[in-house]
Amino acid sequence: MAFTTVNGLGIHYGVGAPLTSARGPAVVFVHGAGGTQEQWRFQLRHLGPRWDTLAVDLPGHGESQGTGYRTIEEYRDFLRDLLDALGIFRTVLVGHSMGGAIVQKIALTYPDRLIALGLVGTGARLRVHPDILASVRHGDVQGAAQLISRWAYSEGVLSATVAQGAEAFARNMVETLEGDFLACDAFDVMQEIGRIQVPALVVCGEDDRLTPVKYARFLQQNIPQASLAIIPGAGHMVMLEKPMDVNRIISTFLEQHLHLPA
Repeated sequence: MAFTTVNGLGIHYGVGAPLTSARGPAVVFVHGAGGTQEQWRFQLRHLGPRWDTLAVDLPGHGESQGTGYRTIEEYRDFLRDLLDALGIFRTVLVGHSMGGAIVQKIALTYPDRLIALGLVGTGARLRVHPDILASVRHGDVQGAAQLISRWAYSEGVLSATVAQGAEAFARNMVETLEGDFLACDAFDVMQEIGRIQVPALVVCGEDDRLTPVKYARFLQQNIPQASLAIIPGAGHMVMLEKPMDVNRIISTFLEQHLHLPA
């Protein structure tokens, strides 16, 4: 396990391989609401031998301290401070769901920190289903976990995979989940994303019911340098459901926009 300190909190992150500046700028993965860095494990393993890669447990998630935040802007500034703590000035940020909202806000607020952007299973607006918000507000973490897991995967996924996802989600503190979902529900940059000027890769599972394909198409059509990959047979957790496809698509994108040292 790797840890650093950000704003007085111990922050955990996973790496694909020991970090070294010899391999150029880092690729940083950011999970979604109620998630952890483990959701990027297949990408770290695949990309780690070629690029510096890391995936963070946001505050209050996984092994990181804290209880999380209640706005995307607070998560945005945490991510900026994490990059500072790790000595990473310019990077490729890849975010899933709420993580995609966070990295969009980085692109809009701190564009000089970015080389390129990956937006996976996300949108320019992230309204949360009222049933999920109600479950969390009543302290029913198990109920929220069941709802999220039922909608987060494609129908072809093994039931054991869905159950494992629900179990992991249910480990969250209710304060963390409420903050995450309130942050998502208030997020809306639909009128702003035309200002994102770095290359962007948009990835969406064809069967995504939480951030459907129309969200991804909106991102691709409104971010000037965006490309779109829709992955058949995958839902919202596309990077876990179809890791080989996601790895291939991200690798191609990085080869286009990150120059490996000679």
